[in-house]
Amino acid sequence: RVFLRAVNQFTSVLNRFFLDQANFELQLWNNYFHLAVAFLTHESLQLETFSQAKRNKIIKKYGDMRKEIGFKIRDMWYNLGPHKIKFIPAMVGPILEVTLVPEPELRKATIPIFFDMMQCEFNFSGNRNFHMFENELITKLDQEVEGGRGDEQYKILLEKLLLEHCRKHKYLSASGEFFALLVSSLLENLLDYRTIMHDESKENRMSCTVNVL
Repeated sequence: RVFLRAVNQFTSVLNRFFLDQANFELQLWNNYFHLAVAFLTHESLQLETFSQAKRNKIIKKYGDMRKEIGFKIRDMWYNLGPHKIKFIPAMVGPILEVTLVPEPELRKATIPIFFDMMQCEFNFSGNRNFHMFENELITKLDQEVEGGRGDEQYKILLEKLLLEHCRKHKYLSASGEFFALLVSSLLENLLDYRTIMHDESKENRMSCTVNVL
């Protein structure tokens, strides 16, 4: 809790003194995001891993601090404005870590950052595409699922939110929809592959491997 208060102090200082064009400090903002993500994903805050009694006790006294810092990360990302392009693709992995935390409200608040990154690269890269973001998300998703993170609920929510945002966008509706379905299908195959690795049947394992490839 003390640490969270300190991080919140940093956010106000960053917004006040290091955000405008003349004083923007890339490394400082980068450090902030990595610090906030490290805090949010710290094992001592992963309430799902505790007994119900311990979880209730922590929530009653402190609330779910992951949500508080997660909403702050979201707000700080949107505050960046035109500076966002400097954080793509480097921030894709850390934001993915945040969205994978199994807390529904946190996921709903942070998954739309992915669409914002797509939109940002499409508008500012000069190539009218979001290939950097796309490649990074697919690579990092593979690593995270292999590491044990991700679940069926995440796959459903990721597809739903990406499709909703892309379909409303004049230029990203077609390519965005294709990407959202591609990522959803990849995630489904990766989750199947992770599950089947402990299966006795060699044929089942081979079939899942072919699907992922």
